[in-house]
Amino acid sequence: MAKTVIEEVQEFLKSAQTYYLATIDGDRPRVRPFGTAEIFEGKLYIQTGKKKDVFKQIEKNPEVELCAFKDGRWLRVAGRLVHDDRREPEEDMLDKNPGLKKMYAAGDGNTAVLYFEKAEATFSSFTEPPRTVTF
Repeated sequence: MAKTVIEEVQEFLKSAQTYYLATIDGDRPRVRPFGTAEIFEGKLYIQTGKKKDVFKQIEKNPEVELCAFKDGRWLRVAGRLVHDDRREPEEDMLDKNPGLKKMYAAGDGNTAVLYFEKAEATFSSFTEPPRTVTF
């Protein structure tokens, strides 16, 4: 069975292990490493803490971009992050990333899971033309 676009994006992010998420803080860009990328109900989710500056920046301006690099290829995903405050996606994220349970718990008031809406992903390399997909 062929992979969906979201599965292909998630597979790249997981294989890279670390991606860098860019947000806007006032008029300045901010970039930091992330590692979570899970599919829940057909959407690509990431996770952070509500107390962190990154979450506050996303609340003010949900337009973000991430970038991951592995084996001479890179992926950029640009889109709008939507906070999903339901317990089910929090539990799913923590179950798939048990190391997070040391710092977060579903329904703890701090765990934030966000999914991409109207996302555009571009796969690039030095040897092939870029390929852009949307989800």
